[in-house]
Amino acid sequence: MHLRTFLKSLLAAAAGLTLAGAAQAQNWKPTRPINLIVPWAAGGSTDQVTRVAAAELEKALGQTIVVVNQPGASGAIGTKSAFDAPRDGYTWTAGAAQDLGTYETLGSLKARISDWNLYLNVANVQVIGVNPKTPYQNAKELLDAMKAKPGQISVATAGVTSAGHNAMELISKVTGVKYRHVTYDGGNPAVVATVAGEADVTTQLAVEQADMIRGKRLRPLATVSDKALVLEGYGTIPPLSATLPGFSAPTNYFGIFIPKGVPDEVIKTLDKIWANQIVHSEALKKYAASRGALFAPQYGEAAQKAVFPAIQANAWLLFDGGKAKVSPDTVGIPRP
Repeated sequence: MHLRTFLKSLLAAAAGLTLAGAAQAQNWKPTRPINLIVPWAAGGSTDQVTRVAAAELEKALGQTIVVVNQPGASGAIGTKSAFDAPRDGYTWTAGAAQDLGTYETLGSLKARISDWNLYLNVANVQVIGVNPKTPYQNAKELLDAMKAKPGQISVATAGVTSAGHNAMELISKVTGVKYRHVTYDGGNPAVVATVAGEADVTTQLAVEQADMIRGKRLRPLATVSDKALVLEGYGTIPPLSATLPGFSAPTNYFGIFIPKGVPDEVIKTLDKIWANQIVHSEALKKYAASRGALFAPQYGEAAQKAVFPAIQANAWLLFDGGKAKVSPDTVGIPRP
């Protein structure tokens, strides 16, 4: 065989092996169940959407995904369990990216958002919901009452760094109102507590309040946003910006998170599933429409860029409020 012909054959064979290897790397087949830690209580926003996404992933991977609720420390305990687990691709976690990116600032987990592979599914919006027995008919009436009775009106949330707490802290920063913070192990318990009259108000996510709003067991006053929300089976919830002109809040993305350092084939497979299947998921679309969420699947660098504004806002809000242990700019989060 001529030398040139031989070299061409050798290169072709090598290319074939490379392509075969790449194809194999993008088709990880897990050989045992995957543990997916939800670091919040059952029934909350993270638990809800994660179970829908897990069912979709089970079909794509051909393997059982075991959802394990491990609440505590505003999501840090369960998240740390996933981060400290063997990096074999069989332990994941879930939640809001803005929480994931601020644990280092709080001193609860030495990990930054860049230490994770992000697989986003929906974006959520917080709602100011009150017990119907309270006198407040709109956001202005509630804020006026908070100004008149500083620290007396109770607000139920899933704890420090939770979506509900972030929302109330932002409102407090903008308006100067003071409130009594009542914390629970998840968004669902906080909502139930408000329905039961243990708290006057909750600022948890629409997805957690939706059923109670439709059942008239909570009265929604406003979204913590500059955009109104149309909730299926209820109607339109006005934005807080209608009461506080210029008010806005960054997008709060939720998803599944896998620590970096797992086998490359795991990430390539998940990337492929997100790009080809999750972006078309009718189950997730239906969930978002019925619960008042935004269907927003993203992964990779696009996901990292999408979540960072909320992480910045959250980290500095916590720091300025005296709840962070270290300045965000020392852990890679510049002031927005």
